[in-house]
Amino acid sequence: MLLLWKRTFRIATTILKHSRLLYPKINFRSLSTGNTKVSCEDHEPSFLDSVMIYYDKAARFSGVSEKTLSHLKAPDCSLQVTFPIEIEDDKVEILTVEEQEVSALAALMTYKCAIVDVPFGGAKGGIAIDPKKFTVAQLERITRRYTVELCQKAFIGPGVDVPAPDVGTGAREMAWIMDTYRQFHPNDVDSIGCVTGKPISLGGVRGRNEATGIGVYYCVREFLSYPEVQKATGLSEKIRDKRIVIQGFGKVGYFAAKFFEKNGAKIIGIGEKECGAYNPNGINIEELFNYHVKTGTFRGAPNVDVIEDTLKILELDCDILIPAALERQIGLKNVTKINAKIIGEAANGPITPGANDILNEKGIIILPDLLLNAGGVTVSYFEWLKNLSHMRFGRMTKKWDELGKSKLVELVENNVGRHLTEAERKNIVQGAEELDLVYSGLEDTMIGACQETRSTATSKGLDFRTAAFVNAIQKISTVYEGSGMMFMN
Repeated sequence: MLLLWKRTFRIATTILKHSRLLYPKINFRSLSTGNTKVSCEDHEPSFLDSVMIYYDKAARFSGVSEKTLSHLKAPDCSLQVTFPIEIEDDKVEILTVEEQEVSALAALMTYKCAIVDVPFGGAKGGIAIDPKKFTVAQLERITRRYTVELCQKAFIGPGVDVPAPDVGTGAREMAWIMDTYRQFHPNDVDSIGCVTGKPISLGGVRGRNEATGIGVYYCVREFLSYPEVQKATGLSEKIRDKRIVIQGFGKVGYFAAKFFEKNGAKIIGIGEKECGAYNPNGINIEELFNYHVKTGTFRGAPNVDVIEDTLKILELDCDILIPAALERQIGLKNVTKINAKIIGEAANGPITPGANDILNEKGIIILPDLLLNAGGVTVSYFEWLKNLSHMRFGRMTKKWDELGKSKLVELVENNVGRHLTEAERKNIVQGAEELDLVYSGLEDTMIGACQETRSTATSKGLDFRTAAFVNAIQKISTVYEGSGMMFMN
C-alpha cells in the first residue's frame, strides 16, 4: 500500500520475476487500473487468471512435460518493499499495489521475450502512484529511492534485471534509475546497461521510443499479407484505406497511428481516458496529438467529433481495432458490440477469455498481445546490446558501406553511359544510420515471429493467440530441459 501523512508518504512497490531464463527483464510501471472492470462481468477472471487460462489452453498443444509446464507457470520470486519520501502536502491517502497484475505482466513478458527470440527472462515492477499528482522533483526522489531498494536487494543490473519504461514512465525516469545504479557501482564498465529506454544522450538507442507502436504496425501489415486472413476478413493485403480505430493515445497508440497513417490507412477513431475522437474520413494524427498535449483533452479539437463515452470507441465499425490502453477493455459486457474484422492487441491483456471465445466464434481475427506489442522489448534488447558493446550501431560500418556502394554505382554508370545526379547518388549510397539498423532489425524480428505464429496455427489448427503461447512455451522449455536447469534427470 501507499500511505501519505505529515509530509511523508511510504511507498510499497512490487517486483515479480516470472522467469530467470538468461537475462530477465523488468519494467518499471506506475500502475493505473481503475478502468479495467467496466467492460467485464463480475464472474469474469482477473487479468492474471486470464493469462493462466490462455497458458493452460496452449500447454495442452505444446507437447511439453507436465513437470516443465508447472514450473514455467509459477513465478520465480517476488519482492515488495516500502520506503518513506518527504512531500509538501499534509494529507492521508492509501493506495495498493495489485500484485496479481504485476504477476500477469511478468508472465506475459516471459512469453513475449521467447516469441521474438530475445534472451531475457520476464519480470515486471511497479509503484502504485499516479505520476500526474506529483512534481518532477518528487517523482525523481521516488524513482531514485525505488532504485536504491532494487540495488540493495540485488534486483537490478545489466546481468540481473534490466528495467524499461511502461505506463507512467519514460526516458527521464530511466535516466534517474541509471544514474542511481551507477552511484552504487562506480567501477562497473557495463553499468549503463542496467536499464533501457534511456535518452539518446545517456546511452539510449534511436527508435526505442516508438518501437512498440511500430511493432504493432509491422505485425498487422504482415498478417494482412496472409491469404487465410484475407479470406476470413474480406480485406485486401494493402494497408492503404483500411479504417482503423485505436484505443489509447500514449506512446504505443500514437506511434502506431502515425505509421498506419503514413502508409495510407485512415485512423477514424482515437480513444483516451476522458473521451474519444471520431472522423469517418480520417483523423489528422499530428494535429490531434498536438491539441491533446496542449489541452489535455479531445474536446474542442478541430475536424473531429467527440465521443463522450470513451469505451464506445471500441464499438465503432472499422476494419482494424487496436486496443492500446489497459487490460480487460473487451469483456462480456461489450464483446457483442465489437464491429472490427481484425483486433490487434497493442495493450497487455485487453480481451478477457470469455470475450476472446466469442470473437473467435464470430470469425474476428485476434492478433495477440504477447506477439503484437513485443516491439518494445525487442528494441530494449538492441539498446542493451549497444550498451554492452559500448558503441553506436553503424559507427564501424557506415562509411565502408558507402564506399562499396559508390564503387558499384560508378561501375553501373560507366556501363550505361549515364551519371546520377548528386541527389540520386546520395540516396543510393548512403550508409545505414543507427535508426535504420534498429528499424530493420525490429521489422525482421516481428515478421519472423508472425511467420512462426502462423506456421504453428496452421499446422495445429489453432487460433493465433494459442499458437503464440505454444511457441513461447516450447522455446522456454527447450532451454530449461536442454540446459539441465530443471534438475529433472
